[in-house]
Amino acid sequence: MEKRPTAFFYTHGVFFVWLCLAASASCDELTLSFYSASCPSAELMVRNTVSSASDMDPTIPGKLLRLLFHDCFVEGCDASVLLQGTGTERSDPANTSLGGFSVIDSAKRLLEIFCPGTVSCADIVALAARDAVEIAGGPVVQIPTGRRDGKVSAASNVRPNIVDTSFTMDEMIKLFSSKGLSLDDLVTLSGAHTIGSAHCGAFSDRFQQDSKGKHKLIDTTLDNAYAEELMRQCPAGANPSTTVKIDPNTSFAFDNQYYQNLLAHRGLLQSDSVLLSDDRTRKQVESFAQDQVIFFESWAQSFLKLASIGVKNGEEGEIRATCSTTNA
Repeated sequence: MEKRPTAFFYTHGVFFVWLCLAASASCDELTLSFYSASCPSAELMVRNTVSSASDMDPTIPGKLLRLLFHDCFVEGCDASVLLQGTGTERSDPANTSLGGFSVIDSAKRLLEIFCPGTVSCADIVALAARDAVEIAGGPVVQIPTGRRDGKVSAASNVRPNIVDTSFTMDEMIKLFSSKGLSLDDLVTLSGAHTIGSAHCGAFSDRFQQDSKGKHKLIDTTLDNAYAEELMRQCPAGANPSTTVKIDPNTSFAFDNQYYQNLLAHRGLLQSDSVLLSDDRTRKQVESFAQDQVIFFESWAQSFLKLASIGVKNGEEGEIRATCSTTNA
């Protein structure tokens, strides 16, 4: 993928990156100052909403970050995942466990009061995910805005466009490549799991139910003590809604602990563990595990690429009045 020049600098413990991808976004339409005249406090209002929600519920940052992934990988970063209704992306079983919608809706309601018809839901989703990472202790990333909201949302587009937890490395590489994301981006963006959680069913294929109805470990790549803890939290017959923190050590902190867990063979999902076992990605996992600064630098750049996938701008799409429905 052809890239425009990248500007990067580090100051006072904060990373600032500007990256524009000619193949996925118009650099003339997406700008850092897009709302400077039309709604100068837009980003502050989104940030305050995310901060307040995160204070009340520490799982919010992880939910908002996951929401961005599921939005951008299907139809591009156009808030199509927010649309409600039969047959929409949101109705697909793969998306029923998504959260953070109420935070996006709260930010939108506030923005509609002060800047009606101005700030897109797509920009709110991207900004909220960016702020969620910072609030959880991750790097500060300046992202361009100007995305417009899509009008198409189909459940049939979900499964072919999101990573399944049982994917092989080749399957993940193929999917990420189709979105303009590199192998480095794959390893870096997997770091989002440092503040994520997963349902028991997402890793059940690493265990097998024995004749007594109990789980036994069949994936020998997992640390035994960790596997025992997982079987305790997710016994056979566990409630489908039961979740497990992907990074149990620092579950609400955006840091490099996720990669340290991988080195200790404590990757919760098969799609996590394969990052260590595959020769193409092991060195990057080791580098991130040893140096959080390197991870944060890489995250800032990969996050910008993620938030620029298939954006709609200019005359494309619309600015929704309500994020869950298209305009009449």
